Amino acid sequence: MAMAKALIPCTADSLSSSSSAPRLAICSSSARLPPSSLLGCAIPHANGGNGNQKCTRRRLHLIQASSKSPVEIVQRRLINFLALAGASFSFLPMDLLAGTGIPGVIGSTQVSQSRDSGTQASAALAASTTHEENILQFVKNDNRRMLHVVYRVGDIDKTIKFYTECLGMKVLRRRDIPEDKYTNAFLGYGPEETNFAVELTYNYGVDKYDIGTGFGHFGIAVDDVQKVCDLVKAKGGKVTREPGPVKGGNSIIAFVEDSDGYSFELIQRTAKIEPFCQVMLRVGDLDRAVQFYKKAFGMKELSRRDNPEQMYTLAKLGYGDDEMKTTVLELTYNYGITEYTKGDGYGQIAIGTNDVYKTAEAVKLFGGEIVREPGPLPGLNTKITAILDPDGWKSVFVDNADFAKELE
Repeated sequence: MAMAKALIPCTADSLSSSSSAPRLAICSSSARLPPSSLLGCAIPHANGGNGNQKCTRRRLHLIQASSKSPVEIVQRRLINFLALAGASFSFLPMDLLAGTGIPGVIGSTQVSQSRDSGTQASAALAASTTHEENILQFVKNDNRRMLHVVYRVGDIDKTIKFYTECLGMKVLRRRDIPEDKYTNAFLGYGPEETNFAVELTYNYGVDKYDIGTGFGHFGIAVDDVQKVCDLVKAKGGKVTREPGPVKGGNSIIAFVEDSDGYSFELIQRTAKIEPFCQVMLRVGDLDRAVQFYKKAFGMKELSRRDNPEQMYTLAKLGYGDDEMKTTVLELTYNYGITEYTKGDGYGQIAIGTNDVYKTAEAVKLFGGEIVREPGPLPGLNTKITAILDPDGWKSVFVDNADFAKELE
């Protein structure tokens, strides 16, 4: 830096003859000293101690009012400023300033500590940034897929009958765990290796659950909405919204409920790769939720729609590029509502990952909460980690290799 060559030490006897304290002036052959606003007094130029020193009358008056001599004050401010500048830009010899003996002047040890602290802070920030970038890269490259949604029912056989006879699902597997007093049944429209599924949980002796106000519905794509609604009615089911076009669009939809009160949106689609096409949950801050699922879960925001007439905004996220060909998480924000009850019926979504340990790091880094530390499940040895998003919705990440073994 040019400034490094311009600054040299010199005597300052001519500055004052009334002070006995050692003094140091900074001489410059090619550059002005720092502006007066930094020093409290203007010393335009000094050359070998014979420079012209001028202070404004107002500042001189303030300096003279001090118990210290004007020169001491000027010297102290000047040298402290240069010491800090030297610590920041590494162009000023620290020992030179420390040896002045002027009371209040920063010593070399203090300056060195300041420089070390700054270096450590910069290193910590760089390490933190690198760690975040590595985690984001892991999330982006991880092999993730929505596996199944878990919720509790009061009569598992009755629910299975409704899902198979009215909604066209198939029972994929079933397991009873008497030692823990519960039964699981997995249903869906295709093999679990490739398709999204339902995991029903029946806890012995519990026949009713509170769904809460936060859970919205499941979405099922069907060939003929009217036909399915007629079948639901014939089987004693409940149609809560008759078939018809969605408001503001052309899609034909209807809503039905199962015996536990879980709502299903029936969506008429002629071409469908995954019939179980969505899980809808309500959130209190849509932008916060979307950012969390994009960064921590690695999902893509596939679409967003605002409906001011109905006072809500929704966003659809998933792991594919086309919401018509994959299962999506539909997040809905109702204007002005930031809190919802979760109840005890809806459980969580399960998502596959190559590494549950790194996944837990990502969740914590981007604002989620770990409610089950990553590790193997007792008995099954399947590695999982359970988390909560910023709205309190639970998800479970399952090791891909372990899940494949579980299906064998």
